[in-house]
Amino acid sequence: MGSDWENVVVDAEDPGRLARWWAEALRYQITYERPGEVEIRRKADETPGIVFVTVPEIKTVKNRLHIDLRPDNQEAEVERLVDMGARHVDVGQGSVDGWVVLADPEGNEFCVLAPRT
Repeated sequence: MGSDWENVVVDAEDPGRLARWWAEALRYQITYERPGEVEIRRKADETPGIVFVTVPEIKTVKNRLHIDLRPDNQEAEVERLVDMGARHVDVGQGSVDGWVVLADPEGNEFCVLAPRT
């Protein structure tokens, strides 16, 4: 017996705003929305989804779990995401080849990887 991966849940100050940001970033769609909870998925019937929920506290430390994105063009994707409101962050990665660490508008870190060779 096993489990299917349904969702990743992200704590947020403003779930609607953050869900819309990630939906645009990932080219996902909003599949469910009510006050304090918004879900996005690639397609309405496709898992896993990402659910954004309201929490009272602000983010204060580095994420213990993050998303890695792998675009066809890393440089162009980093530029697009920064133009959307992401920012470069240092989580102690030092000088690395192969990925760029960014944070979404609420400070959640994620990586943009180089294309597969």
